[in-house]
Amino acid sequence: MRKSTSYWLLGLGLCLAVALPAQQEQQYTQFMYNKLAINPGYAGSRDAPCLTAIIRSQWLGLEGAPQTQLLSFNLPLLNKRIGVGLNLERNSISIFNRITAEATYSYRVRLGRGTLGIGLQGSLRSINANYTDERLQSSQALSLDNSIPDGDQNKLLGNFGAGLYYNTPNYYIGISAPRFLRNNIDFNDAEGILSREVPHFSIMGGFLFPLNETLDLQPQLLVKYVDNAPLDADLNVTFIFTKKYMAGLTYRTGGSSISGVGESIDLLLGIHLLDDLLFGLSYDLTLTEIKDYSSGSVEAVLRYCFGTSEGEDIINPRFF
Repeated sequence: MRKSTSYWLLGLGLCLAVALPAQQEQQYTQFMYNKLAINPGYAGSRDAPCLTAIIRSQWLGLEGAPQTQLLSFNLPLLNKRIGVGLNLERNSISIFNRITAEATYSYRVRLGRGTLGIGLQGSLRSINANYTDERLQSSQALSLDNSIPDGDQNKLLGNFGAGLYYNTPNYYIGISAPRFLRNNIDFNDAEGILSREVPHFSIMGGFLFPLNETLDLQPQLLVKYVDNAPLDADLNVTFIFTKKYMAGLTYRTGGSSISGVGESIDLLLGIHLLDDLLFGLSYDLTLTEIKDYSSGSVEAVLRYCFGTSEGEDIINPRFF
């Protein structure tokens, strides 16, 4: 079997596994700069409109591996009492391509030293599967399996979700489930429903500890749970130098049940090119058996906030 063919079969196997009750949504190493894609309660939590772009390539060198592009925008309204946002995301793996548009709304309430965002989200998702792709090969004709349809298949699905996000000048915490509905994602309904979307639950949190005048420590956590799948968590520690440079390390649990050492160790670097312009880059060193076929994953983020206002509500707006 040719190496490229084995990659495509591996990619197809991953896609089919996604259809089971397991982790279905894409993951981001730099989740701390991309909270709106995880929690709709985050909308409007900063003191200015912000635009974020992310590009992620997972498992470099593995043909058909996941590729993700995201464009996100959110802003506060009505004296920061309301936040609105929009996510546009494209995710591809092997012969599958998925485009998602999400609109978010958050009602923000002062609570203690911080603000609680109560968020709602509505989304439309287009799923495409190209079973005519010439690179897709099998030991037998695909037509022999009635559960696999012919040709180029498309499906449009609606969904909704919710989240809570609380932030103060020194810490944040949030809980969310962006997609509640268990939509049928089969392309061949004649065989009955074999696969559905399943709800994904996330808990995130982070603290900012000033160590001295020029150095801050920022530990952060993202826990992800899906029914019938292992609990997954990103444990991150970031150092911030002179309020401008960031260097961090993340350990991602989950991964292979064979090795039992987790999914990856991730290196994160960031810099404020301008006061309102952040650039971040990360590299994931894969720990599972996939490391024998790939050279890790890379992700780049660019975030620009259109001016920030002075005030006591958000002392550290660039980090939270």
